[in-house]
Amino acid sequence: MMYPSHSEANDRVTVEISRHLEEIVPIFLENRAHDLRTLRDALTRQDFGTIQNLGHRLKGDGGGYGFDRITEIGATMEQAAKQKDYSLTEQQ
Repeated sequence: MMYPSHSEANDRVTVEISRHLEEIVPIFLENRAHDLRTLRDALTRQDFGTIQNLGHRLKGDGGGYGFDRITEIGATMEQAAKQKDYSLTEQQ
């Protein structure tokens, strides 16, 4: 199954999903939408602990579902939060 994903500058990329993940990918993406709301709230409060934990989780989960870009974003978020770099965290 091919799934669209957003990369930097909202360009679309195609992600190839393993057949055994097809049924759970929509749930995975729905959970990422929830993570985005959590991230926005954490950014507003400058809650770097939450941002770091979320980034760490995204870093681990993205590639397992075929979304390497999510892994990259998570890794950057985690590092930015460790450094308390608000602007870099917000860019992700």
